Amino acid sequence: MSESVPYNFGGLSDKLINYKYAKIVVLPVPFDKTSSWIKGSDRGPKAIIEASMNMELYDIETSSEVYKKGIFTAEEILSNSSEEMIKCVYERVSELIKDGKFVLTLGGEHSISFPAIKAHHENYKDISILHLDAHTDMRDSYLDNKYSHACVMARVKEINNNIISIGIRSQDSSELKNIDKDNIFFARDIYNSEEWIEKAIGKLNKNVYISLDLDVFDPAVLPSTGTPEPGGLGWYAVIKLLKEVCKNRNLIGFDVVELCPTENKASDFLAAKLIYKLLSYKFYL
Repeated sequence: MSESVPYNFGGLSDKLINYKYAKIVVLPVPFDKTSSWIKGSDRGPKAIIEASMNMELYDIETSSEVYKKGIFTAEEILSNSSEEMIKCVYERVSELIKDGKFVLTLGGEHSISFPAIKAHHENYKDISILHLDAHTDMRDSYLDNKYSHACVMARVKEINNNIISIGIRSQDSSELKNIDKDNIFFARDIYNSEEWIEKAIGKLNKNVYISLDLDVFDPAVLPSTGTPEPGGLGWYAVIKLLKEVCKNRNLIGFDVVELCPTENKASDFLAAKLIYKLLSYKFYL
Protein backbone atom coordinates (compact mmCIF):
# COMPACT_ATOMS: atom_id res chain seq x y z
CA MET A 1 0.00 0.00 0.00
CA SER A 2 2.73 2.46 0.90
CA GLU A 3 5.09 1.68 -1.96
CA SER A 4 5.41 4.47 -4.50
CA VAL A 5 6.22 4.04 -8.17
CA PRO A 6 9.58 5.45 -9.43
CA TYR A 7 7.77 8.38 -11.03
CA ASN A 8 5.40 10.65 -9.11
CA PHE A 9 2.51 12.85 -10.18
CA GLY A 10 3.76 16.42 -10.35
CA GLY A 11 7.38 15.29 -10.14
CA LEU A 12 7.19 15.67 -6.37
CA SER A 13 10.17 14.92 -4.14
CA ASP A 14 10.12 12.08 -1.62
CA LYS A 15 9.41 14.56 1.17
CA LEU A 16 6.08 15.45 -0.44
CA ILE A 17 4.90 11.92 -1.28
CA ASN A 18 4.88 10.34 2.18
CA TYR A 19 1.85 8.03 2.14
CA LYS A 20 1.04 8.55 5.80
CA TYR A 21 0.60 12.31 5.45
CA ALA A 22 -0.66 12.60 1.86
CA LYS A 23 -4.30 13.59 1.54
CA ILE A 24 -4.43 12.58 -2.14
CA VAL A 25 -3.55 9.26 -3.77
CA VAL A 26 -3.14 8.76 -7.52
CA LEU A 27 -3.85 5.13 -8.44
CA PRO A 28 -2.68 4.16 -11.97
CA VAL A 29 -4.59 1.33 -13.64
CA PRO A 30 -2.98 0.71 -17.08
CA PHE A 31 -5.71 -1.69 -18.27
CA ASP A 32 -6.63 -1.92 -21.97
CA LYS A 33 -8.13 -5.36 -22.61
CA THR A 34 -11.56 -4.44 -24.03
CA SER A 35 -10.82 -1.36 -26.16
CA SER A 36 -12.55 -1.89 -29.50
CA TRP A 37 -10.71 0.49 -31.84
CA ILE A 38 -7.46 2.33 -31.10
CA LYS A 39 -5.37 0.48 -28.53
CA GLY A 40 -2.91 2.19 -26.20
CA SER A 41 -4.86 3.47 -23.20
CA ASP A 42 -2.72 1.19 -21.04
CA ARG A 43 0.04 3.75 -21.66
CA GLY A 44 -2.21 6.59 -20.53
CA PRO A 45 -1.47 6.68 -16.79
CA LYS A 46 2.29 6.81 -17.27
CA ALA A 47 1.98 9.46 -20.00
CA ILE A 48 -0.18 11.66 -17.76
CA ILE A 49 2.18 11.32 -14.83
CA GLU A 50 5.21 12.09 -17.01
CA ALA A 51 3.46 15.15 -18.45
CA SER A 52 2.60 16.32 -14.93
CA MET A 53 6.29 16.49 -14.11
CA ASN A 54 6.51 19.45 -16.51
CA MET A 55 3.57 21.32 -15.03
CA GLU A 56 3.67 24.48 -12.93
CA LEU A 57 2.44 23.58 -9.44
CA TYR A 58 0.94 26.98 -8.67
CA ASP A 59 -2.68 27.32 -9.80
CA ILE A 60 -3.39 30.90 -10.85
CA GLU A 61 -7.17 30.72 -10.59
CA THR A 62 -7.31 29.47 -6.98
CA SER A 63 -3.97 31.02 -5.96
CA SER A 64 -3.04 27.68 -4.45
CA GLU A 65 -0.46 24.91 -4.49
CA VAL A 66 -2.49 21.76 -3.92
CA TYR A 67 0.60 19.54 -4.06
CA LYS A 68 1.35 20.74 -0.52
CA LYS A 69 -1.60 18.63 0.63
CA GLY A 70 0.52 15.63 -0.34
CA ILE A 71 -0.04 13.70 -3.57
CA PHE A 72 1.09 10.09 -3.29
CA THR A 73 1.39 8.07 -6.51
CA ALA A 74 0.59 4.45 -5.69
CA GLU A 75 1.96 1.36 -7.35
CA GLU A 76 0.05 0.63 -10.55
CA ILE A 77 -2.47 -2.20 -10.74
CA LEU A 78 -1.71 -4.75 -13.46
CA SER A 79 -4.38 -7.28 -14.48
CA ASN A 80 -4.83 -9.93 -17.17
CA SER A 81 -8.64 -9.90 -17.30
CA SER A 82 -11.61 -7.66 -16.60
CA GLU A 83 -12.63 -9.76 -13.61
CA GLU A 84 -9.15 -9.60 -12.07
CA MET A 85 -8.92 -5.85 -12.67
CA ILE A 86 -12.31 -5.19 -11.08
CA LYS A 87 -11.43 -7.21 -8.00
CA CYS A 88 -8.01 -5.57 -7.54
CA VAL A 89 -9.17 -1.99 -8.14
CA TYR A 90 -12.19 -2.37 -5.87
CA GLU A 91 -10.07 -3.74 -3.03
CA ARG A 92 -7.32 -1.14 -3.42
CA VAL A 93 -9.66 1.86 -3.66
CA SER A 94 -11.64 0.58 -0.67
CA GLU A 95 -8.43 0.38 1.38
CA LEU A 96 -7.39 3.88 0.36
CA ILE A 97 -10.77 5.36 1.28
CA LYS A 98 -10.66 3.66 4.68
CA ASP A 99 -7.20 5.18 5.16
CA GLY A 100 -8.82 8.60 4.72
CA LYS A 101 -7.37 9.30 1.27
CA PHE A 102 -8.95 11.25 -1.57
CA VAL A 103 -8.54 8.85 -4.49
CA LEU A 104 -7.91 9.69 -8.13
CA THR A 105 -7.95 6.57 -10.32
CA LEU A 106 -6.07 6.87 -13.62
CA GLY A 107 -6.98 4.72 -16.62
CA GLY A 108 -6.53 2.91 -18.89
CA GLU A 109 -9.83 2.23 -20.54
CA HIS A 110 -13.15 3.34 -19.08
CA SER A 111 -14.00 -0.05 -17.59
CA ILE A 112 -11.62 0.72 -14.69
CA SER A 113 -14.16 3.24 -13.40
CA PHE A 114 -16.74 0.67 -12.27
CA PRO A 115 -14.78 -0.85 -9.36
CA ALA A 116 -13.57 2.60 -8.25
CA ILE A 117 -17.16 3.88 -8.24
CA LYS A 118 -18.35 0.73 -6.44
CA ALA A 119 -15.82 1.29 -3.65
CA HIS A 120 -16.93 4.91 -3.21
CA HIS A 121 -20.61 3.89 -3.36
CA GLU A 122 -20.09 1.50 -0.45
CA ASN A 123 -18.22 4.06 1.67
CA TYR A 124 -20.36 7.17 1.14
CA LYS A 125 -24.07 7.92 1.22
CA ASP A 126 -26.20 10.16 -1.00
CA ILE A 127 -23.94 9.83 -4.07
CA SER A 128 -24.37 10.93 -7.67
CA ILE A 129 -22.13 9.95 -10.56
CA LEU A 130 -21.16 12.81 -12.88
CA HIS A 131 -20.19 11.14 -16.14
CA LEU A 132 -18.33 13.20 -18.77
CA ASP A 133 -18.04 11.32 -22.05
CA ALA A 134 -18.73 11.27 -25.77
CA HIS A 135 -20.57 7.96 -25.34
CA THR A 136 -23.35 6.80 -23.01
CA ASP A 137 -21.55 3.48 -22.30
CA MET A 138 -24.89 1.84 -21.46
CA ARG A 139 -24.69 -1.37 -23.51
CA ASP A 140 -25.66 -4.50 -21.59
CA SER A 141 -22.73 -6.31 -23.20
CA TYR A 142 -20.22 -5.64 -25.97
CA LEU A 143 -18.20 -8.26 -27.83
CA ASP A 144 -19.48 -10.83 -25.29
CA ASN A 145 -18.07 -8.92 -22.33
CA LYS A 146 -20.43 -7.23 -19.88
CA TYR A 147 -17.42 -5.47 -18.35
CA SER A 148 -16.36 -3.84 -21.63
CA HIS A 149 -15.51 -0.16 -21.72
CA ALA A 150 -18.75 0.25 -23.70
CA CYS A 151 -20.78 -1.13 -20.77
CA VAL A 152 -19.26 0.67 -17.81
CA MET A 153 -22.22 2.94 -17.01
CA ALA A 154 -24.64 0.02 -17.37
CA ARG A 155 -22.67 -1.73 -14.62
CA VAL A 156 -22.60 1.47 -12.53
CA LYS A 157 -26.36 1.86 -12.95
CA GLU A 158 -26.84 -1.55 -11.31
CA ILE A 159 -25.45 -0.12 -8.05
CA ASN A 160 -26.31 3.59 -8.40
CA ASN A 161 -29.03 4.91 -10.65
CA ASN A 162 -28.18 8.60 -10.18
CA ILE A 163 -25.95 9.13 -13.21
CA ILE A 164 -25.73 12.54 -14.90
CA SER A 165 -24.02 12.33 -18.29
CA ILE A 166 -22.41 15.33 -19.97
CA GLY A 167 -21.15 15.81 -23.53
CA ILE A 168 -22.81 12.74 -25.07
CA ARG A 169 -22.84 12.59 -28.86
CA SER A 170 -22.73 8.88 -29.73
CA GLN A 171 -24.76 5.84 -28.70
CA ASP A 172 -26.13 2.54 -29.96
CA SER A 173 -29.87 1.93 -30.29
CA SER A 174 -29.58 -0.96 -27.84
CA GLU A 175 -28.73 1.56 -25.12
CA LEU A 176 -32.00 3.48 -25.41
CA LYS A 177 -33.78 1.22 -22.92
CA ASN A 178 -31.07 1.85 -20.32
CA ILE A 179 -30.76 5.62 -20.46
CA ASP A 180 -32.68 8.42 -18.75
CA LYS A 181 -32.79 11.26 -21.27
CA ASP A 182 -33.63 13.74 -18.52
CA ASN A 183 -30.18 13.07 -17.04
CA ILE A 184 -28.23 13.40 -20.29
CA PHE A 185 -26.80 16.69 -21.51
CA PHE A 186 -26.09 16.09 -25.18
CA ALA A 187 -23.15 17.99 -26.63
CA ARG A 188 -25.30 19.47 -29.40
CA ASP A 189 -27.48 21.16 -26.78
CA ILE A 190 -24.76 22.61 -24.54
CA TYR A 191 -21.77 23.46 -26.71
CA ASN A 192 -22.55 27.16 -27.11
CA SER A 193 -23.83 28.20 -23.67
CA GLU A 194 -23.24 27.76 -19.93
CA GLU A 195 -26.88 27.83 -18.80
CA TRP A 196 -26.96 24.03 -18.62
CA ILE A 197 -24.33 23.88 -15.87
CA GLU A 198 -26.66 25.07 -13.11
CA LYS A 199 -29.32 22.63 -14.28
CA ALA A 200 -26.85 19.73 -14.29
CA ILE A 201 -25.61 20.53 -10.77
CA GLY A 202 -29.21 20.75 -9.58
CA LYS A 203 -29.60 17.07 -10.43
CA LEU A 204 -26.63 16.01 -8.29
CA ASN A 205 -26.84 14.69 -4.74
CA LYS A 206 -24.67 16.01 -1.90
CA ASN A 207 -21.71 13.73 -2.64
CA VAL A 208 -20.40 13.50 -6.20
CA TYR A 209 -18.03 11.10 -7.91
CA ILE A 210 -16.75 12.23 -11.31
CA SER A 211 -15.89 9.78 -14.08
CA LEU A 212 -14.16 11.70 -16.85
CA ASP A 213 -13.57 10.05 -20.20
CA LEU A 214 -11.20 12.34 -22.08
CA ASP A 215 -13.13 11.88 -25.32
CA VAL A 216 -15.68 14.30 -23.86
CA PHE A 217 -13.33 16.91 -25.33
CA ASP A 218 -13.54 17.75 -29.01
CA PRO A 219 -10.73 16.01 -30.97
CA ALA A 220 -9.45 19.46 -31.94
CA VAL A 221 -8.74 19.99 -28.23
CA LEU A 222 -7.70 16.44 -27.29
CA PRO A 223 -7.10 14.10 -30.24
CA SER A 224 -5.23 11.34 -28.37
CA THR A 225 -8.04 9.03 -27.33
CA GLY A 226 -9.20 5.59 -28.41
CA THR A 227 -12.62 6.61 -29.75
CA PRO A 228 -12.56 10.28 -30.83
CA GLU A 229 -15.92 11.85 -31.71
CA PRO A 230 -16.46 15.21 -33.43
CA GLY A 231 -18.51 17.91 -31.75
CA GLY A 232 -17.07 17.67 -28.25
CA LEU A 233 -16.59 20.19 -25.48
CA GLY A 234 -13.78 22.70 -25.02
CA TRP A 235 -11.41 23.26 -22.11
CA TYR A 236 -13.26 26.17 -20.53
CA ALA A 237 -16.68 24.51 -20.65
CA VAL A 238 -15.34 21.45 -18.84
CA ILE A 239 -13.42 23.29 -16.14
CA LYS A 240 -16.37 25.66 -15.57
CA LEU A 241 -18.53 22.63 -14.84
CA LEU A 242 -15.91 21.08 -12.56
CA LYS A 243 -15.46 24.35 -10.67
CA GLU A 244 -19.17 24.75 -10.04
CA VAL A 245 -19.48 21.15 -8.88
CA CYS A 246 -16.71 21.66 -6.33
CA LYS A 247 -18.26 24.94 -5.14
CA ASN A 248 -21.74 23.48 -4.69
CA ARG A 249 -21.26 19.80 -3.91
CA ASN A 250 -18.82 17.51 -2.07
CA LEU A 251 -16.45 15.85 -4.54
CA ILE A 252 -15.54 12.46 -3.02
CA GLY A 253 -13.32 11.06 -5.77
CA PHE A 254 -12.79 10.90 -9.51
CA ASP A 255 -11.22 9.03 -12.37
CA VAL A 256 -9.70 10.15 -15.67
CA VAL A 257 -9.62 7.58 -18.47
CA GLU A 258 -9.10 6.83 -22.15
CA LEU A 259 -5.95 8.79 -22.95
CA CYS A 260 -4.26 7.00 -25.85
CA PRO A 261 -0.85 8.68 -26.05
CA THR A 262 0.86 9.62 -29.31
CA GLU A 263 4.06 11.50 -30.13
CA ASN A 264 2.12 14.75 -29.66
CA LYS A 265 2.29 15.38 -25.91
CA ALA A 266 -0.37 18.12 -25.84
CA SER A 267 -3.16 15.69 -24.93
CA ASP A 268 -1.06 14.17 -22.14
CA PHE A 269 -0.41 17.59 -20.69
CA LEU A 270 -4.07 18.62 -20.94
CA ALA A 271 -5.05 15.54 -18.93
CA ALA A 272 -2.40 16.26 -16.28
CA LYS A 273 -3.42 19.92 -16.05
CA LEU A 274 -7.09 18.98 -15.83
CA ILE A 275 -6.40 16.65 -12.91
CA TYR A 276 -4.38 19.27 -11.06
CA LYS A 277 -7.06 21.89 -11.74
CA LEU A 278 -9.78 19.63 -10.34
CA LEU A 279 -7.69 18.86 -7.25
CA SER A 280 -7.16 22.61 -6.78
CA TYR A 281 -10.92 23.18 -6.97
CA LYS A 282 -11.60 20.34 -4.53
CA PHE A 283 -9.24 21.55 -1.82
CA TYR A 284 -9.30 25.34 -2.28
CA LEU A 285 -12.84 26.37 -3.21
